[in-house]
Amino acid sequence: MPGSNRLRTLPDGLWMHFSPSPADPYVDITCIEACSSFQNLLDKRSRFAPSTSSLLAVCPTPWLLAPARPEDALPVPRWRLIRMLHNEPAAPLVLPVRDARVLFGLKRRHYEGFAQSQIAQPHEFFCPMEALTAERGHEDPEMRALIARASAAANFMRMP
Repeated sequence: MPGSNRLRTLPDGLWMHFSPSPADPYVDITCIEACSSFQNLLDKRSRFAPSTSSLLAVCPTPWLLAPARPEDALPVPRWRLIRMLHNEPAAPLVLPVRDARVLFGLKRRHYEGFAQSQIAQPHEFFCPMEALTAERGHEDPEMRALIARASAAANFMRMP
């Protein structure tokens, strides 16, 4: 909740897909949550449960001005990669969240028990914690397939 130092949800990781148009500003998010216990999973699931209130994503100005990839020879500030922004921001970017999905990383025994006995909500995705922390895990075919299923495009037969 912008303007509050309480009731904030700060995920362990966050992917953001920004609207390409300043005429229709929004952000779609995929949150990454590492859950060390079953109670921790239940707490985090409740934070992302569908509700009638809306979410806002706040991108602080220093984050927007920081390089997207500091290791590049000519680092590009993040704001330049957000197509809806045409000028360097002087204030935080606050956008409504159009779609929120969550990838939960669970300890192996929790993952196996959960997968055998529970039903995931449509916005929820689950994997063993080792898959999140594996070196070069982003190249794992199973992880790539899971992330592909978590994308908004996966809900459509084909994209226009």
